[in-house]
Amino acid sequence: MSDTEKEPLLLVNPATDLTPEETENPPEPDPQTENVDPPVSTQPDKAQTLPRTSRQLSFSFQERARTLPSRQTSDEKTRILDQSFAKTLPSRQTSDEKTRILDQSFGGTTCYGTSAPDAHHRGNYNVENLGTIQSGFKKRIGKRCRNPKHRHMSLSTHHGPDDPRSYLSSNYESLNYDTVENDLTLQSETKREYKRFSSTSFNRWLVCFLIGVFTACTAVVVDIGIERLSEVKLDLVRKYMLKCLNKDVCSVLMPWLVWAGLNIAFCVVASILIAFIEPVAAGSGIPEIKCYLNGVKIPRVVRIKTLLCKVTGIIAAVSGGLACGKEGPMIHSGAVVAAGVSQGRSTTFACDCKVFKEFRCDHVKRDFIACGAAAGVAAAFGAPIGGVLFALEEGASFWNQSLTWRIFFSSLVSSFFLNTILSTYKGSPGDLSNPGLANFGLFEISNYEWYELIIFIIMGVVGGLLGALFNYINIQLSLFRQRHMKYRILKVFEVVVVAFTTTAVGFCAMYFVEDCTYAQVKDTELYNLQMQCDSGQYNSLATLFLQSPESTVKDLLHSPIDKFSWKSLLTFSIIYYCMSVWTYGLAVASGLFMPSLLTGAAYGRLIGVLLHYISSVTISEPGIYALIGAASFLGGVTRMTISLTVIIMEATRNITFGLPIMMTLVTARFVGNYFNEGLYDEHINLKQVPMLPWDPPVKSFRLTAGNIKSTPVKCFKAIESVETVVRMLKRTTHNGFPVVTQVPTDPDAKHFGQFMGLITREQLILLLIKRVYFNESTMNVYGDIAVDDFRDMYPRYPDIEEVDIPQEHMKMKIDLRQFINLSPYTCNESVSFARLFNLFRSMGLRHLVIVNENNKAVGIVTRKDLAKFRKWRKQGSSGVQQLGIVSEDGNLDDETECCQGHS
Repeated sequence: MSDTEKEPLLLVNPATDLTPEETENPPEPDPQTENVDPPVSTQPDKAQTLPRTSRQLSFSFQERARTLPSRQTSDEKTRILDQSFAKTLPSRQTSDEKTRILDQSFGGTTCYGTSAPDAHHRGNYNVENLGTIQSGFKKRIGKRCRNPKHRHMSLSTHHGPDDPRSYLSSNYESLNYDTVENDLTLQSETKREYKRFSSTSFNRWLVCFLIGVFTACTAVVVDIGIERLSEVKLDLVRKYMLKCLNKDVCSVLMPWLVWAGLNIAFCVVASILIAFIEPVAAGSGIPEIKCYLNGVKIPRVVRIKTLLCKVTGIIAAVSGGLACGKEGPMIHSGAVVAAGVSQGRSTTFACDCKVFKEFRCDHVKRDFIACGAAAGVAAAFGAPIGGVLFALEEGASFWNQSLTWRIFFSSLVSSFFLNTILSTYKGSPGDLSNPGLANFGLFEISNYEWYELIIFIIMGVVGGLLGALFNYINIQLSLFRQRHMKYRILKVFEVVVVAFTTTAVGFCAMYFVEDCTYAQVKDTELYNLQMQCDSGQYNSLATLFLQSPESTVKDLLHSPIDKFSWKSLLTFSIIYYCMSVWTYGLAVASGLFMPSLLTGAAYGRLIGVLLHYISSVTISEPGIYALIGAASFLGGVTRMTISLTVIIMEATRNITFGLPIMMTLVTARFVGNYFNEGLYDEHINLKQVPMLPWDPPVKSFRLTAGNIKSTPVKCFKAIESVETVVRMLKRTTHNGFPVVTQVPTDPDAKHFGQFMGLITREQLILLLIKRVYFNESTMNVYGDIAVDDFRDMYPRYPDIEEVDIPQEHMKMKIDLRQFINLSPYTCNESVSFARLFNLFRSMGLRHLVIVNENNKAVGIVTRKDLAKFRKWRKQGSSGVQQLGIVSEDGNLDDETECCQGHS
């Protein structure tokens, strides 16, 4: 058991947070907190408050303390104190008192609390003083601790001070998956007839059908585009290769220059689309979709502009020879298609079809995006059931039976239409032999012996280790890019370097590794890729590099044992592993599935070939080992288990491999998790997204809602003046405002009147736009509003600065009672962090009001208040760290830390 698990403490450095003036003249205690636990940082002289013996020890330990590391944990300090001065230390001295004595001897790094109940307006979220952050966070983030209560949690930053994973960004807002129930919506629902309910149900299924169709069409465009561009490139390379076989005609470098030039040209196009037009289209998009389904609003992630850049970029990137695939981006593309179709309009093109208005809310839109993500998986791998399980395992935080049926229906439609269109395109319309973009083919022999399961488990261990190393290297590269490659032109230049390097290394491998194989009848197309081989032969390593990734995987799975030598397999697996690590995270649209499958299949087939030569017992075909290797490496990188098992079985159309694949994936997941998280989760942390995991941190059971709530709360009365509403919206960035019976005038008030309901910033802005306020003297209402007005404005509401209100209307009154959410979720101050976390995540909440025993609002909790407590796990150790919250300019801003409803 680690030290953190034995006696975790809050770790900050309050000493370095004091100015010289404060050191000489310490601040006096707040009189309002005299009856509660006083803040440690406000004590005039901590040494004077200790017993006489302790004060003597404190001064006698100075020389000893200076030799200790500045970030020594509380348990380590206590052990040092016990071992060195056990005879002179009072036996009844507590562990915390011992640590405090040692802290005072050298300026200490131990703090005994995070926040006092009334300290929210002073910046109450405290983390370890990490000094000046080298990656752009220029403000010291160490804060004086104010509450000596929370000694149960280790808040030492698990990552370094200059690591973005130690912070959350305040730029991300939450989506509100909770349905609003107010008088306006209830009246609207009451007036609806039964036919309207039936029409809504039919429209849901119609939207799911359209999502499947349009996702399939998007996949067809991607597949045909990559196929055509790859054919053009390969024809030119083959042409110059044949011409230059005779060195008297031209240099042998000529084919490489043609190949490199075409690859760089394609990759530059792919990079410009991302770096200069739509950065959110970079990568596979799976981390962003996971965040959206979790309840985090990622800007521009589901816009049509993003889809266009994603589709065009992935066609150019794969055609340019980068170590990436088209399958992962299909999941993002399906989600964007679902977001657009379900809303019946495009805000990018200012086009509104006036349909599906009832689906214009976060809650329903999330369900359709889950359908789109599943349809993308089905289109990529021909795996409808795998798509459903992917949406369940990786995405949605809320699930029900009806949603399961609709997701399966979208996946089925997507796979069917893709199959039909591609079969027709290839000249066999009735064949239906193209269920997905990645088709692994049928295994003629699928038998394996029982003792080979042990080998498969060992391969799972290897896949987990290689996957953990892959994730570590890729994250370090991503950190380097964030720190040193901030200019767009540098991002494009890096893509050019990677494209050039990939081509150069591949060409050198093909030229110097002699792996010549006699061409068979079915290999006539590859006959021209003979490189330095004799007539009638071809270079088998060249086929691995030059053909499409999907064709390469098929070759590795189904080719005879003698087609690829061990030298070719080893060379290809090492090169592709390194290039895949380097490629993922570039400023291009790129998938992770196919590179991982390809790398794993290469090293898996290598193991199968070696076993055939050295083993004296019956061994399965190398293609089976290639399949297990592909599963182990992809599982080691992504840590997917259930959905990946079904996806591979559906892609191979063989259920016989279910048991070894499951055993391999489970093993790879456990081994990989010992070192780090899956690559998607690592990139989510790298982007500082306040994503809530499946379960609350195990060390957080002692925290309560009263400990983490933000206060004072910005409230409105039931009937409020226009001037007050406008002033509040302009002065704050909050998105949720409790409505109470009476707003106290005292800014330090502990509670804020009887809680009536909750109203959002978007609602208030629309009320001001529609001028739904009245003259208090004449009681004349100036405007009117309906439910459709909110739907028409969704999801982009104007800013309060854009709302033009005449000065004479500022004295008018707004009656908020008709528009507030009458039944929002609330919690008592004593509710545990774990229960609060589970309620927040399962219900998809954006705001949670904290009330006391008299139902008076005393605080509010948002996503960032929960997400900043994060569990870390590495090499068998685990703990809980508290993350800082940084603003857009890279500074740890007090307001963004404790802002109410900002999440």
